[in-house]
Amino acid sequence: MALPPEFHDIAKRVNNWGRWGEADELGTLNLITADVVRAAAATIRAGRRVPLALPLQQDGVQTGMIPGRVNPLHTMVAVNLEMFGPGTVATSDDAVTMGLQAATHWDGLTHVSHGGKLYNGRPADSITAHGGAAFHGIEKAGPLVSRGVLLDVARARGVDRLEGEHAVTPEDLEAAEELAGTEVRSGDIVLVRTGQIQHYLAGDKHAYAFPSPGLSVRTPEWFHARDVAAVANDTLTFEIFPPEIADLWLPVHALDLVEMGMLQGQNWNLEELSQACAEEGRYAFLLSAPPEPFTGGTGAPVAPVAIL
Repeated sequence: MALPPEFHDIAKRVNNWGRWGEADELGTLNLITADVVRAAAATIRAGRRVPLALPLQQDGVQTGMIPGRVNPLHTMVAVNLEMFGPGTVATSDDAVTMGLQAATHWDGLTHVSHGGKLYNGRPADSITAHGGAAFHGIEKAGPLVSRGVLLDVARARGVDRLEGEHAVTPEDLEAAEELAGTEVRSGDIVLVRTGQIQHYLAGDKHAYAFPSPGLSVRTPEWFHARDVAAVANDTLTFEIFPPEIADLWLPVHALDLVEMGMLQGQNWNLEELSQACAEEGRYAFLLSAPPEPFTGGTGAPVAPVAIL
């Protein structure tokens, strides 16, 4: 089914192709300037560090719905091995097999395409089975550090967790921005809390996966207008699932990643951060969230830390 005219109308309004040059592979990460990072560092007051990643474990968030995206399988390949002879120093080593987007992760700009194109007009067939992404590989993101802003949509609406059919709208984001007491500005990384990850933390990964609240197709224009550098949330699919528009699958992915060139993250645990921000009375912080630099990767795991 072809993408509808309303999708293409939004795409034209948020498109960033050529904004930073024809060879650009960073997209909206270009908005994280040295001044932005210095201002982000100035948000640190208490030195409180809040981890935002889920544990990498075999009983992870993946349910098998997405083929090949397997939860981490941890294997010991050496246990107390005295490789230089008896009585010498012994070593233990391990290995892991996992989908790069299995747990807390960033989607790279090559994670989705539409019309045969990736961000900045690169051809989708530049992604190959053996080489991965020839352009926009996740390793290009580099040392991703900026001011983070928590938009706690659930708290702003006075609930612990949004209902599964709730599509997060620009109005929701503005209400959460008002609660935060700070305006989202150029170069920020926005974290949108729905509370959905509570299902997974309680042991029900299937309730976590479906149905799920998430970002509405109307939100990319809101992020584009504010020159946001990246967006992450606490759901499996990022956008509302099932989709708000019948048979229009992953439109927010396509608008964010392909049209805007904006990284998006999923499966971020924002529960402790929500409590910390409420206790501190502020919702802006230094956020360190560099993806693991897998060359040619279309996404990568991340262990983000918010520092208040």
